[in-house]
Amino acid sequence: MNLKKFQPILEVLILSSVVYLIHKLVFFLNNDNPKLQGFNFSIETIYEFFFICSVIIVFILIIVKEKNIDNVGYTFLLVTCVKMAVSYAVLSPILQSRNTNVSIEKLNFFLVFALFLTIETIVTARILNNKQ
Repeated sequence: MNLKKFQPILEVLILSSVVYLIHKLVFFLNNDNPKLQGFNFSIETIYEFFFICSVIIVFILIIVKEKNIDNVGYTFLLVTCVKMAVSYAVLSPILQSRNTNVSIEKLNFFLVFALFLTIETIVTARILNNKQ
């Protein structure tokens, strides 16, 4: 088994871990701020969800690359749209929440979504540029 082809998954793990630690540090430094408490989903839950989605996406892209590298971009667009729909379904309890901190929680969810989308885009670009 060639482990080098699974390097993008390791890149997702490293990048997401760094981003998580920075995000967790921000919440730790503002621990006594009442606006950052009482969320529907913890930061860990959100990061786990998006990490699992990203690993699945990158794994699919690796498989598609082996079959036909010309379809990697289209596959990335398709699975990203699916991830967006699933993310909206996960976000729906936050949208319907009567919590006073709902705007901060929405922003937090969107920022994590955008960070993982950026990570996936970077890894996909590396997969496309590495046409071996």
